[in-house]
Amino acid sequence: MLTLNKVHHIAILCSDYEKSKYFYTQILGLTIIREIYREERQSYKLDLALNGSYVVELFSFPNPPQRPSRPEAVGLRHLAFEVINLEETIAFLNSKKIESEPIRIDETTEKRFTFIADPDLLPIEFYER
Repeated sequence: MLTLNKVHHIAILCSDYEKSKYFYTQILGLTIIREIYREERQSYKLDLALNGSYVVELFSFPNPPQRPSRPEAVGLRHLAFEVINLEETIAFLNSKKIESEPIRIDETTEKRFTFIADPDLLPIEFYER
């Protein structure tokens, strides 16, 4: 059997680099590890960390094709972050004019969660610890 240690990172392709960079760093609070502009690809690559651990690669490319998020499509379904307090998370997002879906309860774990969308409508889940 294959031995995996952990998820190394998640790569996200965005349509508006500055808008997505702001969302992932200023709204979600991920920290920048490295930012590179690759001239030959006309593309940015932004490496982001959560609590010191590398988690997201944010890419920009000229004119990327759209990928449907709704109705749900094959591929990455959503990106989920654990939070301590869901109400505080929602209040912060609302203060930044980001609306969340109504709080739901995971029927298996009985934990609470909600969703928002990133600037390209990728669903982002906040799952209460």
